[in-house]
Amino acid sequence: MKALLAHTRIELSLALRKGETLLLTLGIPVLFLVFFSTVDVISVPTPTRVGFLFPGIVALSVLSSAFVSPSIATGFERGYGALARLQATPLGKGRLLAAKSISVAVVELLQIAVMSAVAIALGYELPKQTAGPQALSVVLLIILATICFGGLAFLCAGLLRMEVNLAASNGLYLVLLLVSGMIVPLSKLGGFEPVAKLLPSTALSEGLHACLSFGQPVSAATWMVLAVWALSTPLLAVRFFSFE
Repeated sequence: MKALLAHTRIELSLALRKGETLLLTLGIPVLFLVFFSTVDVISVPTPTRVGFLFPGIVALSVLSSAFVSPSIATGFERGYGALARLQATPLGKGRLLAAKSISVAVVELLQIAVMSAVAIALGYELPKQTAGPQALSVVLLIILATICFGGLAFLCAGLLRMEVNLAASNGLYLVLLLVSGMIVPLSKLGGFEPVAKLLPSTALSEGLHACLSFGQPVSAATWMVLAVWALSTPLLAVRFFSFE
């Protein structure tokens, strides 16, 4: 336990000390939330722009902290040989991955707290229909998405060369941002919408919009898509991850 706590503190320190990480996990989401909530750039299916954008930005924050940041950081650690050395220490593989996962969870809590404060300042209000089941659904959606994106992060970092992983992670982040309904409603995607609905980022975005924008229950299809991804990506990461 001491080794786990010590490495968790190191992971958190590294995550919160890097300027590029803070920009990705806090700066960009806050900028998007403020800009698109105050400037009439896109039409939204809610009475207020922030009412639609807040859940999407929460989904974007989860994607940033659970996928892009750990994927890039782990890829560089693997490329420089740090992971191979850590694996040989008493910390071991299990506690190493657990420390990284706990660090991601703490960063997500910080992100959601900041995003909520900014959204409320911009006039966001929970839908009147929102009740206990929706609140539980939000928590479960974020947990499933974190598992899914974390598995995808370790899969990319454990398979690809350091430079390729950097480009692939940033490129995939941009694609998922644009096609998952986080900022631009899915109805604007035209014929690509059915394909987009199979993505885990879209399932997270749709589920959060249902709960936090409209006060509605999450659809069974959304749960199914997210559950399949949350089960498959960690299994693939365990199967193909290489420390060297």
